[in-house]
Amino acid sequence: MDVQNLTYALTQVVHNFGAATVVGAAVFARWPQPLSPEIRRILAWLALTGWMAQAASGAGFGAISIAFYGRPPDIHGIAVAALLVKVACAIAGFLLAAAYLRFSAGWTDGGRNRAWNGLIALGATALTAAAFLRWFS
Repeated sequence: MDVQNLTYALTQVVHNFGAATVVGAAVFARWPQPLSPEIRRILAWLALTGWMAQAASGAGFGAISIAFYGRPPDIHGIAVAALLVKVACAIAGFLLAAAYLRFSAGWTDGGRNRAWNGLIALGATALTAAAFLRWFS
């Protein structure tokens, strides 16, 4: 078994579950049926954890490349732009989920819904950028 490929594959598993979590938690929180504040809080924790998994596994890809090749991945052009979009989404998503957990009790329903809409948009944007990163690198 090739240790490098196994390492990349396991990191990709974490990355995929992180992506599913950030999008799924936010979409479920905005589902048409009303959810209790407690359930939305759990979903916010899931979103926050998902963004952390995205950031950690994304950095892991670079670390694996450095460990096995002595340099970061060789990407350019559109792939670099897509990576920057993904990083920006991860930072913004993490901060928005953290803000929701810290401050949402004092927000209006509309404010809480806008936060979830923002998390949906950030997750969808990161997933879209991932496709460009994958195919243009």
